[in-house]
Amino acid sequence: MNRIVFMMSVSLDGYFETAEHSLAWQDISDELHAHFNEELAAAGGLLNGRVSYELMEKFWPTADEDPAAPKVVADYARIWRDLPKVVYSRTLREAGWGTAVVREVVPAEVEALRSAETGDLFIGGPDLLRTFERLGLVDEYRIYVHPTVIGGGNPLFRPGTTLRLELTGTQRFANGVVLLRYRPSAERR
Repeated sequence: MNRIVFMMSVSLDGYFETAEHSLAWQDISDELHAHFNEELAAAGGLLNGRVSYELMEKFWPTADEDPAAPKVVADYARIWRDLPKVVYSRTLREAGWGTAVVREVVPAEVEALRSAETGDLFIGGPDLLRTFERLGLVDEYRIYVHPTVIGGGNPLFRPGTTLRLELTGTQRFANGVVLLRYRPSAERR
């Protein structure tokens, strides 16, 4: 069965963005970008919260139209645009680029989507992650730890969060980023 995967870059001190909502601290090398492209090219779809979706839609739909765009960027734009997407939002009325707007995360609907797609579904956004965690719908975490301390911002896991995870694999990239793959521990599955 397809998995529901959460994939996110974090700083060494555990933040996914600065207090000003910047991601500029991330070191997305061509090697790392090519890895992201490979992971998402095999995906069955993207599950996003509104904030993550709106961030992505500001850039990716036309990023490959820029003649100066590196190949990895142009490739990612095509992958993102072609993937089926769901955006969970109570306020967004419509979305483009193969995106369905859904008001609530309903476990039976997520399970039906998981069964219908031909690849893993990727969760976009820490807020949506919390909802999927609460409902027991996360099968795997892929955390990309960057060798950068940003000293504050928005933490990936809020204070007070308790998760029991089992490490299933690691991968090191030349720029010092380390991928940590986890699944919920047997106690939670």
